[in-house]
Amino acid sequence: MEWLDMKNTPSSVVVDRSRLILVLLPGMDGTGALFANFVNALHDAFETVTVSYPVERFLSYSELSDLVRASCPLFEPYMIVAESFSTPLAIQYAATKPANLTALVLCAGFSSSPIHGCRRFLGLLIAPIVFRIALPKYVARFWLLGLNAQLSLLETVRVVVSSVQPKVLAARLRAVLSCDARAELGEVAVPILYIQATQDRLVSASCLEEIQRIKPQTAVIVLDGPHLLLQQEHQRAAEVVADFVRQVTVPSGAR
Repeated sequence: MEWLDMKNTPSSVVVDRSRLILVLLPGMDGTGALFANFVNALHDAFETVTVSYPVERFLSYSELSDLVRASCPLFEPYMIVAESFSTPLAIQYAATKPANLTALVLCAGFSSSPIHGCRRFLGLLIAPIVFRIALPKYVARFWLLGLNAQLSLLETVRVVVSSVQPKVLAARLRAVLSCDARAELGEVAVPILYIQATQDRLVSASCLEEIQRIKPQTAVIVLDGPHLLLQQEHQRAAEVVADFVRQVTVPSGAR
């Protein structure tokens, strides 16, 4: 395992890795719209493909895997960057050993339900009703963006979340609480980077520990920020991803 603390580590996003493609898998909103600032922070260092999930109907992780497969390049090398909800999906997809996949980046992720015991049961119980009202500002700040989040970002997140049918969000929450990609994680052959948020109130450190038990060679970057790290700390996250790309060897036959 490689453990790096990036709180005070300077970097820059000036990478040319034969135009390696980044395939971005979104969080629970599924729209991909919240990647905008992260993509801008990459400064055209990479070509990006943002995968979007339906906003009006729920697709299981296995169904979403087909969507991811259809979105990934056939002949060019690429890396998957997945956040939160999509991290078990990225693991399951990588376990199939798709051609030209060079690495995985898991941000605020988990390989099985991030909540256990009574909290998990409560989550399953309230899933059908919790998304029936618009996302309150204080909830978005406390659980997702941090108390110091800019109002513009806060409003963007609320608008994006409200664009998804409540029944779809509820079903995705149930999928998260029931997921288990631990067996598949053991089959992943490409390098993995885990980006951990120090102020994450949704995904605890135990989720990373579980991944480390299965894949001890997982590289870990710690960034000071909330659960929506790619949104709140997009510049530093972009630098971390760019640095990781520099360390990943693109297969010679994948160009």
